[in-house]
Amino acid sequence: MPNSWISVIFMLCLFWHSSYGNVGKLVCYYDGASFVREGPAQLSLRELEIALGFCNILVYGYAGIDAETFKLKSLNPQLTYNQDHYRHIIALKQKFPHVRFLLSVGGDRDLNSEGVVETETYLRLLEEPERRNSFKLSAIEELRKFGFDGLDLAWQFPKNKPKVERGAIKKAWHAFKGWFKNSSIDEKAEEHKEQFATLLRELAVQMQTNGILSLTMLPHVDASLFIDVASVMNYVDFVNLGTYDFQTPERNPKVADIPAPLYAMYDREPSFNLDYQVQYWINQTANAQKLHIGVATYARAWLMSRDSGITGYPPIPATEGAAPMGKQTGVPGLLSWPEVCELLQVPFNKDKAPLRKVGDPTKRFGIYAYHAAEDEGEKGIWVGYEDPTSAAIKAGYVHAKGLGGVALFDISLDDFRGQCADEKYPILRSIKYKL
Repeated sequence: MPNSWISVIFMLCLFWHSSYGNVGKLVCYYDGASFVREGPAQLSLRELEIALGFCNILVYGYAGIDAETFKLKSLNPQLTYNQDHYRHIIALKQKFPHVRFLLSVGGDRDLNSEGVVETETYLRLLEEPERRNSFKLSAIEELRKFGFDGLDLAWQFPKNKPKVERGAIKKAWHAFKGWFKNSSIDEKAEEHKEQFATLLRELAVQMQTNGILSLTMLPHVDASLFIDVASVMNYVDFVNLGTYDFQTPERNPKVADIPAPLYAMYDREPSFNLDYQVQYWINQTANAQKLHIGVATYARAWLMSRDSGITGYPPIPATEGAAPMGKQTGVPGLLSWPEVCELLQVPFNKDKAPLRKVGDPTKRFGIYAYHAAEDEGEKGIWVGYEDPTSAAIKAGYVHAKGLGGVALFDISLDDFRGQCADEKYPILRSIKYKL
């Protein structure tokens, strides 16, 4: 073959790699706390290995930040250091050399003394070069010490406040609020935006020799307030978007709705859907292949009252907060996929029918299941969730938009034992096969 043709083929291959090499990544979030959960919620290392056959990147969560020294710290030293959990996780690289292991910081797991998500420390760290340097050096040291392939910043910025808006008032308010930034969230948001970009720039220099640097945008964090997208995209290898939990029982106890619609739903907050969030980032950057959409393996569940109606069609009014906790999650209003699967087969209340599933033939919004409240006074339940089919639809969206891949939150709440349909990690598998 003539050298000229070899050169042409080489250039075409190089172009293909640069254009499509990042498409189809599957980023798997793994909550290290799942290793010490009790009973059916415990995810062993052997069970984790099955997932690693499908993941391109494993994001280990979560580390935190010391409020006094601004150094990276373990949120569970007994597990990560005394039980050598970090080392046991990294040792899996020998079996799965195709997987990159990142350590994630924040993730709404770093709590203050009152048990509330810490944000003040994360903002204060940005404000002084010495604090940023302290964090940077301690993070690099941790990565090198244990052999992580990179660092993920699931930065705990202040979140937008919950709101309920309806009809004409909602539309008028949405148009009006565009004139203002929500200063009640963070009065120094503009400064913190610049400082966070500076932190990423400084980290990017260090990570050139220390691995991957990624950003996780947590749900309800306003990117327009805190992220200089054009700059940030130059410093990180990819961004995982928190495109889920738009509606939760904690934020919206009196109204139940689809937690993670793919597209905008009628008469809803226009930004509460995956497509809106993706379009915002695409409009700010030319590199869509660095964007990964977030897909949750868990459900959000509300209690239905008699005033919630009997149709189950969302939004559901007059709900009474979070439904009872599941055996696996131990958190009110939060159900893992196997817990949802069980409720679709086993009655929620004794001597009653299982939850009724309502699909989404449009493939645009999402699925849900419910059991209306009884005349005798028994509460009902309404559950919005992802299943393998809806997760695959979102993976198809990734292809259609030319995005980089999917970030799964998280594998410990997928059906990792195959309790539902004798297939382990069904949501994880469905996404991987679609990608």
